[in-house]
Amino acid sequence: MAGHSKWKNIQHRKGRQDAIKGKMFAKLAKEIYVAAKAGDPDPANNQRLRLAISKAKQNNMPNDNIDRAIKKAAGSGADDQFESITYEGYGPGGIAVMVECLTDNRNRSAADVRHIFSKRGGNLGENGCVSYLFERKGYLLIDSVLSDEAEEELLLEALEMGAEDVESTEKGIEITSSPEEFEELREGLEAKGYTFAEAEVTLVPETKIMIEGEQLQAIFNLIDALEDHDDVQNVYTNFDATEEEIAKVME
Repeated sequence: MAGHSKWKNIQHRKGRQDAIKGKMFAKLAKEIYVAAKAGDPDPANNQRLRLAISKAKQNNMPNDNIDRAIKKAAGSGADDQFESITYEGYGPGGIAVMVECLTDNRNRSAADVRHIFSKRGGNLGENGCVSYLFERKGYLLIDSVLSDEAEEELLLEALEMGAEDVESTEKGIEITSSPEEFEELREGLEAKGYTFAEAEVTLVPETKIMIEGEQLQAIFNLIDALEDHDDVQNVYTNFDATEEEIAKVME
């Protein structure tokens, strides 16, 4: 399961976080709005809303922004309609790409996403063409250094709370679970005093494709362009790359 969020790490190293914060908050607010609109505006009774709020807080979104999105959903009329659409395709080097959108205009989103793919060395595919390569999982990352004894204790505790996998990687300790067990696992580990650099339900690739050289830069350009689109909420791929190759592209 390791390395699923390599792109987030690359974004940080590229110094993009400040530049994209406003756009990211807008997308998080849309996700909260849609979750509250589709169900109960009380997070206690709406798992999708709880996950959206958790993701927003993980990205340091102010509570006022979160509250405004929920209140807007509770008080808005039928005119504010968004639908969830997932597009599938292939990027440079034959990598699989999943693009999750929230849009109020399906035709616009499809045309724009198709254009981004074709302009940057990829192509949009049919539904189901790459989704079988991914599995939805709960994902937790602890980026602090633990002693061998503390790491072993964490392993036992996480497994008892429903974790499927606990792995020590270059990023830290990565814990995966089923989506259904994610909330209980996160809350249980937080009660034990653990804090997370990342905590979300995400798509994890079952296999990865190693990329290098110009194709790696082309993949970065494709993901950047997709994530910059207002309708795009999440982009998932199955590419991998060595630290040396990433460093070359970062130069």
